[in-house]
Amino acid sequence: MIRKETLFTLVVLAALIGFAVYLNRRQSTVEAEATPTSGVTYVFTSEDGLPSSIEIAPADGETVRIARNAENVWVLELPTQAAADQGLAEAAATQVSTLRALNKIEGDPEIFGLDQPAYVVTIGFTGGREHTLDIGSTTPSDSGYYVRLDGKEMMIVGLSGLEGLLNLASAPPYLETATPSPLPPTETPVPAVEATATTTP
Repeated sequence: MIRKETLFTLVVLAALIGFAVYLNRRQSTVEAEATPTSGVTYVFTSEDGLPSSIEIAPADGETVRIARNAENVWVLELPTQAAADQGLAEAAATQVSTLRALNKIEGDPEIFGLDQPAYVVTIGFTGGREHTLDIGSTTPSDSGYYVRLDGKEMMIVGLSGLEGLLNLASAPPYLETATPSPLPPTETPVPAVEATATTTP
């Protein structure tokens, strides 16, 4: 007959083994979740730092440039110097950081519209680097733009991220201010109503 102490020890040992197996499986699951499964490639890396200036020069139209000033506040430098809408400027900076390179391409730049780019985007980063994107034609499937990075590497960059950035050229992020009323408000006089007495027969 098995003693109670031995039975208790076996139960505790089995519980410890079960707990160790559980922890081992849990650790494997966490490691699998932490490992990226998709081959997402971004145009810019974390080594570049965060965007500190963005300049968009369309082939037709005015150049728009926003930059962080000494107080780390976004300001509009081109086409005119003005205060910038911080939300819109920061959204553009976020678009820069999340631009995805869908595919690398090779061939004659003229085929991709890169011999005469529709836009030239110049981005300065907090790490001290500056990169230039030549934006060519859209792909036949309209999934992206043909882009040349720093005059060398050609790739297809996702359409949605790049269009959000290029919208700065047509709609610079000016800070909207309330327009003051040209005249002070005036009181409208209310006519006095005269009471008339009516007599009843």
